[in-house]
Amino acid sequence: MNNKPFIIGIAGGSGSGKTFFLNCFLHHFKNDEVTLVSQDDYYIPSGEMTQEENKLYNFDLPSTIDDEQFLLDIKKLVKGEVVYKREYNFNNPLAVTKILEINPAPIIIVEGLFILHFQEIGGLLDHSIFIEADEEVALQRRIKRDGMERGYPEEDVMYKWENHVLPSYREYLMPYRSQCHRIVTNNSNDADDILKVSEAISIELKTQFTKP
Repeated sequence: MNNKPFIIGIAGGSGSGKTFFLNCFLHHFKNDEVTLVSQDDYYIPSGEMTQEENKLYNFDLPSTIDDEQFLLDIKKLVKGEVVYKREYNFNNPLAVTKILEINPAPIIIVEGLFILHFQEIGGLLDHSIFIEADEEVALQRRIKRDGMERGYPEEDVMYKWENHVLPSYREYLMPYRSQCHRIVTNNSNDADDILKVSEAISIELKTQFTKP
């Protein structure tokens, strides 16, 4: 294994199935081979909000992310240092947050909506993967997730989708699609499909950062 970690960026819009792809992808590596740094843990705390305030607040902007700390922590991992980070609780006052211990590893996976937009972070990536899905597929996944996991009314989900999610996706992620090393279209809800794709990609990439 090379001394410098191999950094893989995984970007995808809301409802693209990025999280499921990521979990499948991680499954193909040993625990001590890989570490994950997620953009979701770098939201700038916005304080407790009412349901209406939460509906109107736009989380889908680069300005909601502490990209300086995000970059700093990635650089620490590259240098072989352990990163300690408080888990983000999505403004849920009832959530029990924990301190994340992110250990350095030969493979660093950086994931999030804006990782390509943040130029210094994008510049660190050795390989980038773009996960996408048809708009209607992505919307139905978003409605299901926000309803089941976060208790958001469908009306609020639709408001955010039309006014926050889609405009942000088109401005801050789509322009970088053609620059990615690989594009994965994820319209299937069949887990086997993504398992096969993620396995094929992991096998191919391992040949790039391992020696015989």
